[in-house]
Amino acid sequence: MSTRVVYTDLDGTMVGPRGSFWHTEGRELTADPAATLLELHRAGVALVLVSGRTFEQVVEAARIFAADGAIAELGATISWDAARQTHRLTGALPPEHAGRAPMAVMAELGVVDALVAEHPGRVEWHAPWHATHETDALLRGRLDPLAVDAWLAERGLGWLTLKDNGALPRTARTTLAPAEAPPRVYHLMPRGITKGAAIAWDLQRRGLTPADAVAIGDSVSDLEMAPAVDRLWITANGAGVEGMADLLAAVPNVTVTDAAMGEGWAQAVRASL
Repeated sequence: MSTRVVYTDLDGTMVGPRGSFWHTEGRELTADPAATLLELHRAGVALVLVSGRTFEQVVEAARIFAADGAIAELGATISWDAARQTHRLTGALPPEHAGRAPMAVMAELGVVDALVAEHPGRVEWHAPWHATHETDALLRGRLDPLAVDAWLAERGLGWLTLKDNGALPRTARTTLAPAEAPPRVYHLMPRGITKGAAIAWDLQRRGLTPADAVAIGDSVSDLEMAPAVDRLWITANGAGVEGMADLLAAVPNVTVTDAAMGEGWAQAVRASL
């Protein structure tokens, strides 16, 4: 066995619809992910949750799944030792804002208000989950991240970037304008803070190398984990998103699972043991 750590995304990857660990993408009951998690723990392989959720949310999930560590807000906060120890990445936050939470800086600059005004009906806060984020502005909508990044750069805010973190269910309650495509979750945050950067830091702390680790995800932001690990697995639901195929083609160490979400996650874990 070469894998010593499994870094995994949560929503749409390890857990399925509405965050359930017991349902398939089609909402049928399954014990496969749970049985696989037991195999992982019995094999002595560390599990680290890597999510866009807040620190408190990811730490609580880590307790439930008996994870060895947790990485929150898309790589901003790394925690271990039952969350008694933490390390924060600040990315490209300008020196004049050193020591401040990026979200506080963005609020002061009015960045989100300006972005919403620029795209009426196409973006809004991902309420109520956005309220406690400190590093990123958690949004939902239908935007072109590259176009938003260019818009930010034009306003002297090139230190920020918009990251796509996957699709919401079509039934999600929003105040967005009606559209054929389901809304997506976005994180507006400082450049340089990524899941991959957080994994690289955590592996160094553990005295391990990328060859010792695998990662599992489902979204564009999860592709940033690829350089930090030996193998990146993308679940079938994530691979099927429009435009994802071209992005996957550029990642040499990626493998797509046969199944979606929890069942696909189980396939990736078992193949790594």
